[in-house]
Amino acid sequence: MIGPESNDRGVSIAITHVLTLGITTVLVAGLLISAGTLLESQTDRSAQQSLETIGERLAGEISKVDRLATEDGTTELTVDHPSMVASNRYTITLLDNETCAEEPLLTDATNCMRLSAQSADVDVYVPVTAPVDDGSSISGGTIRIVHDGDKVTLERDR
Repeated sequence: MIGPESNDRGVSIAITHVLTLGITTVLVAGLLISAGTLLESQTDRSAQQSLETIGERLAGEISKVDRLATEDGTTELTVDHPSMVASNRYTITLLDNETCAEEPLLTDATNCMRLSAQSADVDVYVPVTAPVDDGSSISGGTIRIVHDGDKVTLERDR
């Protein structure tokens, strides 16, 4: 018998719509969170690979300046490197062998440089064969490598 108390069909349609919207919202939110995490890990990986490449190039350029240097003069080389990696600025810091000995992949008799992306949680250590000014630090971009007859420093290009 159909009467004023028999409105179950209208309630079940409303509940079905609410449940469908709720489940869809939860699924879309899960997909967005997963995509954000994937993008962040890809950005960190890209920054690390870029810093390793820049570090290897810079280590070679520092070695070149060290080979050309004389004890009584200053040798300089200006080099261009990207100013950003994976949309982040980065810093290059020269470190002596005592600081580098704490890194597991470097021997205790090796100077190194640390390349750090500012927004990404990425630090890369690259060995350097030349004597370095411990703590000499500069951001990426155009860099002057200066050997003063004793050690290598990194400076901003004039």
